[in-house]
Amino acid sequence: MNLRLQRLSVLIAIALSPSLAMATNGYFQHGYGVKAQGIGGVGIALPQDGLAAATNPAGTALVGDRLDVGVTWFAPERGASIAGNGGVGNNGSFNGDGKSSFLIPELGYTKQLSSTTAVGVAVYGNGGMNTTYNSGVPLFGTSKAGVNLEQLFISPSIAWKPAEDQAIGAALNFAYQRFEAKGLQNFDNATTSASPGNVTDKGVDTSTGFGLRLGWTGQITKDLTLGATWSSKINASKFSKYKGLFADGGSFDIPENYGVGLAYKATPSLTIAADIEEIKYGSVKSIAAPLPGTGLLGSSNGAGFGWKDITVYKLGVSYDYSKDLTLRAGFNHSDQPIPASQTLFNVLAPGVVQDHLTFGATWKTEAGGELSIAYAHAFKKSVTGSGSIPAAYGNGEANIHLEENILGAAYGWKF
Repeated sequence: MNLRLQRLSVLIAIALSPSLAMATNGYFQHGYGVKAQGIGGVGIALPQDGLAAATNPAGTALVGDRLDVGVTWFAPERGASIAGNGGVGNNGSFNGDGKSSFLIPELGYTKQLSSTTAVGVAVYGNGGMNTTYNSGVPLFGTSKAGVNLEQLFISPSIAWKPAEDQAIGAALNFAYQRFEAKGLQNFDNATTSASPGNVTDKGVDTSTGFGLRLGWTGQITKDLTLGATWSSKINASKFSKYKGLFADGGSFDIPENYGVGLAYKATPSLTIAADIEEIKYGSVKSIAAPLPGTGLLGSSNGAGFGWKDITVYKLGVSYDYSKDLTLRAGFNHSDQPIPASQTLFNVLAPGVVQDHLTFGATWKTEAGGELSIAYAHAFKKSVTGSGSIPAAYGNGEANIHLEENILGAAYGWKF
């Protein structure tokens, strides 16, 4: 056991390394854990590994004693164009792929304390966004431009089974955020910002916060399982270095989200599962406030990214091809968080993809472990601006696009 705890400590330290960036359902991951990623992100009523609590903490009581370690390679292709702007040299096409790939680690550990109670911890990247325009965006500033937002969650969980076919759970969500902005000099002045000098090129700033996730899973019939989960809004500490950029003096909270799911065992080998999730981006000023705002950047009424709440639909199938091989496939569709009128600031955060096609598999090894892989492709999506650049910035339109490839691998041990 001491060796296992040592391994766990090392893996948590690795997972805390600041190397993640993600933008799929808005900027949340499409699924948590490699197994879930391969089945369209489904997981509310279908816990599969030690990362179950990242989606529904009730699953902590249903996956047994196990340790799961994984890493996901994330490769976005993002960019923008600006047309019809009155500023000299502002128009053109811009490539945001200055950094083209990222590694996102994950870790899940669960332990059954008794036949009815289990505890666990999940460490994962909740989401994030990165753009790097090496040539700069002249409308924004005079140097390399972009933003980098990273969100890491550490979620200890406890789950209880009041009956053999029912489980309820709770997880404490500790969120750690990192943010950096570059190349936004044209917004760093007293005419535009409530705090000039705290808009851009201030290096990395950090923020932390706590929240709660609750969940339930119940087997309704021998073939049908239902689930529900809710995660509170996290009121995170402010990015003080960027209090002239984000609304409310650098505030950047993490939105409330909730969902329901089902898993249906159509045959002994085939499971069909689906989730519906709501992400309340519209409740966070710095994410949802439109451009132009009624106040200066950084003020309580300052502009944000103009994002809307979205609903995410996930559908997947899992097929036990043999006793040692499970195959998965899925589809994930979300609403569009970015209106056509709000594309200007979202040149920095073009989280516009809506459709993901996923595949995955798990092999049970001779040593008793499980090797899982997953691939997801987020189809290219473009949003063409409509009234997107205010007169104060020279009019015209900003157009943005994003496409993604995601490849994950994980290994799980059962104890």
